[in-house]
Amino acid sequence: MKKFGFLFSLFFLALILSSCRFFNQGEPDSDSSISQSSSEESRVSSSSAESSATSSSQEAASSSSSTAEEPESLTLAAYFPDTANKHYIYEGEGNEFASYDVYTDYAKDNRKQIRKNNGGTEEVMVIELEKDQIKTRLSRGEAYSRENWLDQEPGEEEGTEVLLKAPLKEGTTWPAIGERTRTITGINVSVETPMGTYETVEVTTEGSEDKVVDYYAPDIGLVKTVFTSDDYNVTSTLSQIETDVPLIQTVRFYYPNADGEMLSYVDKELAFKTNDVTKKAIELAYKESPNESVGKVLSDNTTILSLYLNTDGRVYVDFSKELISEMNAGSAYETLILQSIVNTIGGYYYMNEVYLTVEGQPYSTGHIQKEEGESFTVNTENSSELQ
Repeated sequence: MKKFGFLFSLFFLALILSSCRFFNQGEPDSDSSISQSSSEESRVSSSSAESSATSSSQEAASSSSSTAEEPESLTLAAYFPDTANKHYIYEGEGNEFASYDVYTDYAKDNRKQIRKNNGGTEEVMVIELEKDQIKTRLSRGEAYSRENWLDQEPGEEEGTEVLLKAPLKEGTTWPAIGERTRTITGINVSVETPMGTYETVEVTTEGSEDKVVDYYAPDIGLVKTVFTSDDYNVTSTLSQIETDVPLIQTVRFYYPNADGEMLSYVDKELAFKTNDVTKKAIELAYKESPNESVGKVLSDNTTILSLYLNTDGRVYVDFSKELISEMNAGSAYETLILQSIVNTIGGYYYMNEVYLTVEGQPYSTGHIQKEEGESFTVNTENSSELQ
């Protein structure tokens, strides 16, 4: 199991390299445009693409010239394209978690926040593209909520690591986490995938007991990873790229019953594209009451001003003043409305404590008063699924 966990982390480190944005290179002149077009055609050899791959993926793996590109002409940007609103699908062999899906939650300037789901857990990593290297800023496991960490400084256990380094030529070597060494071991290495055959850059990471080899194709990113340790062999290979595909998350929304006795919940699927704001999606979904057997939680004019997971392990949510001024509820029903909000927000973040404020101030009405820093607690005992 220790190897499985380590393998999972290594796969994810390699995967996120495929998501960096190009540096702004400016408009090329006519000669450079012709040169780029020629080299682009030489990168991918002809191969049959699976019918499930998208048209853009098929074009990337189309027939081309057999002329190889010179190593000195390769750049980091060529191997880390913009992946906003794209869904990368990898099929695995040798381990139940070798297959996974990848989405880009957020992107800004030269930073990306990537989400990987292997069916067992979700992991998020923020990476940064620099002129001569790609490095991680932070990585967090069990990250099921969409929290924007692009500008967040890493914690003590979230140190940076160089994932790829210039110059992109055989022999370029640098240290990796865990007393390991990472080296570019091949240029123009042919790799077969369900999407076609690619000419790739081969990067090998070696430790005392195992080895990971990653293959990166121009304008695609990571196309294959191979992990070996003794007789243990695991591979993950890119099988499909879907474009304009949102991340779908299922969120459980709680509502007070119309009779004022208990809570009912309903699961809703929320669609998130790259850079969509989580608080806005939750707000809009909450304003849609499932039926007349439950009451409204948020009025049409109520807005969520801020929503985030704090370092103290509590979820902080701040509402506009309309949460109170347009609630129009007695003491018992107000309690149900607040418990609905707390259960929904806390449940989405997998946290039990929610610090709820209104216009930056502790929640306070004629019925309920909270002190500065005093939070509400998730309690789902008095609730059932909406029928």
